[in-house]
Amino acid sequence: MSADAQSTSGHDPEVPTCYRHPGRETYVRCTRCDRYICPDCMRSAAVGHQCVECVSEGGKSVRASRTLFGGRVSQRPVVTYTLIAVNVLVFLLQYATANVEARYGLWPRAVAHGEYERLLTSAFLHYGPVHLLFNMWALYVVGQPLELWLGRLRFAVLYLMSALGGSVFVLLFSPLNTNTAGASGAVFGLFAAVFVVARRMRFEAKGIMFLILLNLLITFTFPGISWQGHIGGLVTGAVLAAAYAYAPRARQALIQASATIAVAVAFGVLIAVRLSELTAQPAF
Repeated sequence: MSADAQSTSGHDPEVPTCYRHPGRETYVRCTRCDRYICPDCMRSAAVGHQCVECVSEGGKSVRASRTLFGGRVSQRPVVTYTLIAVNVLVFLLQYATANVEARYGLWPRAVAHGEYERLLTSAFLHYGPVHLLFNMWALYVVGQPLELWLGRLRFAVLYLMSALGGSVFVLLFSPLNTNTAGASGAVFGLFAAVFVVARRMRFEAKGIMFLILLNLLITFTFPGISWQGHIGGLVTGAVLAAAYAYAPRARQALIQASATIAVAVAFGVLIAVRLSELTAQPAF
């Protein structure tokens, strides 16, 4: 009798509400934390629904997707755009400030006197708007797909190492009284890398091969173009791209890092040998 009195005279059970919106009634629970959630807080899961916080927390534990060559998958070629912006800003600085080319261009005599930063700073200088426009157009065209294939870190390393490779060849083979500048060494490295990576992915590579041959023809036909920088960048880009593209998946990161370090060490040895030759010259 007491039970009948309780069911007829007592209050109805409390209706559950969303933990984020207390004013909204709901009977749906998060399958992960078991809290009540309203339709605005529901997120579809493999089984049932989860709340916003559990979905966000679960996303942190999901391993980032990787490209075929070990880099993180990205939707935008941020490094390519950043490099273009840096080159343009430096070009504007050249024309706003006196003696930038003389101070930061690749002049072998200055490098021999300890101004080693010229080996990289020269790759961000350009002799006139046409020089800048051509290099930035090439960087825009080949840099975007290559960055998406390799990932941002590997692409950035490849670009800078190709620029350095071009500078090393200039230091080794250019006349001592020249002052070289331009991103062409890095761009030629990207040309070679796109060809290697495209072949690895079984893409059609005749177009990029034609582009490389055309630019080499221009390099050796017209005066005032640094063939040393172009060839140095081309060789560097090809070597590193081969290491990045053909490294076995089981030891991919180790082989790629080892190849990069090996190329950097080789550059260091070549620079040291060349500088020792220059400083040993009586008339230097």
